[in-house]
Amino acid sequence: MTGFFNAKPYYLMGIVNTTPDSFSDGGRYLDAKTAINHARALIDEGADIIDIGGESTRPNAAPVSCDDELARILPVIKALQGCGATVSVDTRNAATMCAALDAGATMLNDISALTHDAAMLAVAAAATGPVCLMHMQGDPTSMQQAPIYKDVVDDIYMYLASRIDACLAAGIAKDRLVIDPGIGFGKTVVHNLSLLANLARFTQLGVPVMVGASRKRFIGTLDRDSAPNERLAGSLAAVLAAYNNGARIFRVHDVAATRQALAISAAIHQISISSGK
Repeated sequence: MTGFFNAKPYYLMGIVNTTPDSFSDGGRYLDAKTAINHARALIDEGADIIDIGGESTRPNAAPVSCDDELARILPVIKALQGCGATVSVDTRNAATMCAALDAGATMLNDISALTHDAAMLAVAAAATGPVCLMHMQGDPTSMQQAPIYKDVVDDIYMYLASRIDACLAAGIAKDRLVIDPGIGFGKTVVHNLSLLANLARFTQLGVPVMVGASRKRFIGTLDRDSAPNERLAGSLAAVLAAYNNGARIFRVHDVAATRQALAISAAIHQISISSGK
């Protein structure tokens, strides 16, 4: 498997939400200067990628206009040129993608796997950097209203396989693609756990697998209804399970803690390989 994310055992994507209503840190980084400083702090902690989003996609979130989205993210993207990390734009709108790429973003991260906007495939094909295709059942306003699958692993595997095929047909090289099964996006707790337990299946698609489980609601559901800022240990447990099952890119709020946890897990894994156990 070749591509942008194969030189290291794992990659950390630090989250920068320039939104007033994201589920974990809504409003905290709405101010551009605060968001820029936060992004730089995440890079210092070890983030390989900074993912900048201007539209909350939490459950029940209302969509925002491209103008509002761009007003939030463009100052941050422009300020991070030469920052030493890959700058990713988290959007499902073609116009936002175009402007973000012009401003210096090099990675596209789309919760709709390039389906929300008819122009998105062409925009991604004209770019040169990595593209992450995520699975979501429904949309943020409705996705958590009784999500149902025939078989969650098979259904999402086939969906992501079809989106890879669509990208190839549009002229996007396979070595640019990343897939994300979309933890928490139209899934129950059992669905999320099933996906984390079966991530090895998704590696068969031949592109890097990204997982974004950081501070997600299923962690609180499994542990005393803990608040988002009380879910670090659960987030790390999900990351380590995902790593052990084949995921190699991790979209997280807590970069330093995740870096340390993965460093230890990867070192143990390497010793295990070296000793033949």
